[in-house]
Order: sequence, then structure tokens, then C-alpha cells
Amino acid sequence: MITLKEYDFNNNISTKLKKEKHGTNWPVVYILNNKEEAYIGETTDISIRSNQHLAKEIRKKLMKINIITDETFNKSVILDLESFLIKYMSADKTFKLQNSNGGMQNHNYYQREEYEKKFKEIWKKLKTKGLVKNALREIENSDLFKFSPYKSLTADQYMIVNEILNVLAKNIEAKQNTTFIIHGGAGTGKTVLGIYLLKLISQAKESEHYEIEEDQVEQNLYDILKINETVEDLRIGLVIPMENLRGTLKKVFKYIKGLNSNMVLSPNDVAKNNQIYDLLIVDEAHRLRQRKNLSSAKQYNTFKLNNIKLGLDENEGTELDWILKKSKYQILFYDEKQTIKPTDVRQEKFIELEKNSKCYSYQLKTQLRCILGGEKYVEYIKRIFSNNPPSKKESFKKYDIKLFDNIIDLIAEIKKKNKELGLCRTIAGYAWPWNSKGAKAKNINYLNTYDINIDGQKYIWNTSTSDWVNSPNSINEIGSIHTIQGFDLNYAGIIIGNDLKYDSINNKLYADRNNYYDKNGKNTASEEELLEYILNIYSTMCTRGMLGTYIYVCNKELKKYLSKYINR
Repeated sequence: MITLKEYDFNNNISTKLKKEKHGTNWPVVYILNNKEEAYIGETTDISIRSNQHLAKEIRKKLMKINIITDETFNKSVILDLESFLIKYMSADKTFKLQNSNGGMQNHNYYQREEYEKKFKEIWKKLKTKGLVKNALREIENSDLFKFSPYKSLTADQYMIVNEILNVLAKNIEAKQNTTFIIHGGAGTGKTVLGIYLLKLISQAKESEHYEIEEDQVEQNLYDILKINETVEDLRIGLVIPMENLRGTLKKVFKYIKGLNSNMVLSPNDVAKNNQIYDLLIVDEAHRLRQRKNLSSAKQYNTFKLNNIKLGLDENEGTELDWILKKSKYQILFYDEKQTIKPTDVRQEKFIELEKNSKCYSYQLKTQLRCILGGEKYVEYIKRIFSNNPPSKKESFKKYDIKLFDNIIDLIAEIKKKNKELGLCRTIAGYAWPWNSKGAKAKNINYLNTYDINIDGQKYIWNTSTSDWVNSPNSINEIGSIHTIQGFDLNYAGIIIGNDLKYDSINNKLYADRNNYYDKNGKNTASEEELLEYILNIYSTMCTRGMLGTYIYVCNKELKKYLSKYINR
């Protein structure tokens, strides 16, 4: 039976716990806390462990210790429960956690599913005691949970963290600038791993990072610390090219101990800052821009001035060049299949960079978003949105993917799912002009101006360019690729406009330039390039939903083509 017992955390605690049934020689999980901060840990001897914590200045200010015990606990269970509590309590916002995020790995063990049911029971007990305040589902839908650095790593993520830290330690000692490129498709955890590394390295000077014995991540951090005595003053930043995701992460970082919103940078922030950064971590590096087809004269001028300032060709310098110029070490998260317009830095620049002996490349493979469909679903979607389609229809029993005949039904179903689960939105390709944006700029009531008309049903594009997913009216709006790239949804409703069509005579997909309204995306793109951008947009959109994807298609021939592979 699970018990949760509270004690005062003071110099008498060790003596008191020695008298308790599970106070010595038994696996337990515990929570140390005061009114603002908490520390979560596991141990097989809480009496000894409590004394060790009292010896640390950072822990002394914690006033209570809550100990969770059960007759069936073993070492694997308490490691998993500790990870569970860190992950969820960090996003609950009742406390700021003192924990490091190093060494948390995902692993299976006997009867794990049964124990995870007990974890939910433990959460209810914590809620009753006021140690947490939100329901698990509510937390799972929050940005703070989705972008938390307190995540258990997959095997490939853990290996990459180890190798990066190992190489960094050696190259800091050798004073050799280094670039890391981490390739990963949609849903492989690029953003979360970037945030994980940011917290891990930015707090490398704090002693609690070395509390997990014989953990290689901790050892590699310690090696960096030994080599670089100024590691606590590392100039480090997370570069986010897209405004929408950047705004969301700035909000998230306010609630994570050791991180702050100033660490979240735009490429322009990097270029105009006079300092050289020690390390820049770049998420969605495929969305870094070049000086081509920008949306305004002001952006062209900013590019020119930054290029001149950094000693680059005023026309040829890119945001990738700015990153390389302004930092000693770079970690770039990259997916060439999510390049969506001519402003994005060309793939050739990354290929060229990888040829350099100072560049190290890695590959993320484990699918973390569309878990119910897995990597098989993601690859299936990529094949469908290509001119090399699958040979047969695949079924995904657990992943809910459907093709809708009626736009009203799709919108209604997404709204229904949103009431049940939260975090369900409708998004579309840029196949309609953005009338409401012009109306808003002219102080006209833009909510009465529609953008999208499908069979007499009228909708507006997203009215927010920052953190749209969480904006109050987003469920009634249609998001674009720029509002959703880098985000997770429970269910995604996808509207495929007339920018993508199917030639049933020649059996191939093609782009209809006249129905593609991102003028900066189509003016200089060749037919082949435009098709690639549009296919990347739709395949990216179809990998946003964790539980399911619902699709409506405007072009009749394209609908017939897709119905070969997706149930209607």
C-alpha cells in the first residue's frame, strides 16, 4: 500500500527516520520543499540521504520532507517514479525545482504499466496535500510540460548528449571551435533535446549535477567543469528562428529554475549583440534565412547591415553565417524535409558545413510525437506527399487518421476533440490570401473579414503570430505552417488547399502557383522547388497530431489519390 508521510526537515530528521519502517535499507522517493522551491529524489536509505542533503546550503532552506513508500517498490520503480514526479511537478508550477536534469533515461522494467497506475494514485495524494495543483491531463497539454528540460531521454538522445559533452570537453581543452549538427525528422524531440542541453550545460557549475553515481552524462559535465573554470559564466543561448515558437519558449523559461527568457534569441539578436557566445543551440535550423524573398525592405536592410557588420558579403551572408561568426561552439538541430520557402538557408550550406573536420553529425530516430503511429506513420506520410508513393495502403490501428468529405464535419470533429482533450487545432496550407491581416492593420474589425471560403463556409487565418496555439480564439481560426512548426497537438485538422493538386493522367502531384499565396515563397521558386516546399508543408502539418490527424482536401483528384492511402 502506498503511503505518503510528511516530516520536518531539520537536524533531527535522520534519527527520526531510523526508527521508521522504511527509514533505512528500503527504496523510497521523497520531496523536499519550502513554499517556493522543491527537490525530488530517490534513495535506498532515506535516513542517510537526508543527512547528505542537510550538508548542502541549497537544501538547508527546504523545510519539509514528504516520503513516498510502498511494500512493492524496487530500484527500477523508484527511478521511474522520481523521473515521473520531476517531469510533471516541474510543469505544475507549484514549485520551482532545484533538480538537475542530467542522467534521466527512459527504461522498461517488469510490470511497469501496473506501477504507472500507482503513480497516478500518488499524484492524487500529492494534490490532496497541496504539493501539486493541476490534473495530469492539464499538465500534459501545457507548453511548460511539452518544452520541459526534465524529460527522460531515449537511447539515441542519451547517446547524443554523451558524445556532444565528451567532444566539447576535449575541444574546450584544445581551444578548437566546433559545430554539431543533429538531424531529426518531425517528432524526434529536437526542441526538447535542445532545451535539455541548454539547462544541463548552463548549470554545469552546480554541485547537485554530480549526485547520480557512475552516470556518464554527469562525468562529461564534470570534465567540462575541470577544463573550463569559467563555465559558470558561459555565454550560452537558444536560437529560435520562428517568432511564434520563440514567444512561447520565452514564457516557458520564466518558470524553469536556472533558465530565463533572455536566453531565447532570434538570429538578429545574435548578430546585433557585440559579445561572442561560447555556445549557441539552434532549434529548427532549417528555418534560418538567407537574403532572398524577404517580406519587407526593412528586413533586406537589416540583413545587409548585419552582413556588413560581421564582415560577410552583404547579399550572400545568411543567418547561419551569423551563428557561426558569433559563437565558438554551435549545436544545430536540422531537418531538410521541413524547409518550406526560398528564404530558408539552402540544404547545400549544411552539407558543406558537415564536410568540415570540426563538424560532428548525429541522427535522431525515435518517434516521440506520433507515438501511436510511430516512425512507420511518419515515413508513410512522407511517401504519400511525394511522387514516390507507397505501394499499398497501410493501417494504423492506434493512430486516428481520416480523410473527410465535408469541411463542416472536420471543423466540428476537431472542436469536439478539443473539448474532450484540449490542444486540438485546424491548420492549412497557404492557399488563400490573408485578407484579415490587412484589415487588422487598417483598424477594421478583422473578425468580420474572412480569408478562407470552402463551399460557403468562411474562416479567418490566425490572428496571433506569437504563441497562436494558446491564444483564446485559436480553436475558431485556421493556423498556418508558421504557427505550428515545432509544436505538438493532440489532434490536428489539416486543410489541403488548391496549391497542391494531382494529375490523374500522368499520376503525379504538382503545385498550382496561382493558388499559392505566400508571395515571398513563390516569386523566385522553380516549379520543382515550389512543389517541394508545398509537400514539405503538408507532410510537416500531418505530423503535428500526437493522437490523430484529420484531413480535408479541396482538389477532387488529389482527394481520390489520397483516398488510396487514407480511410475516408
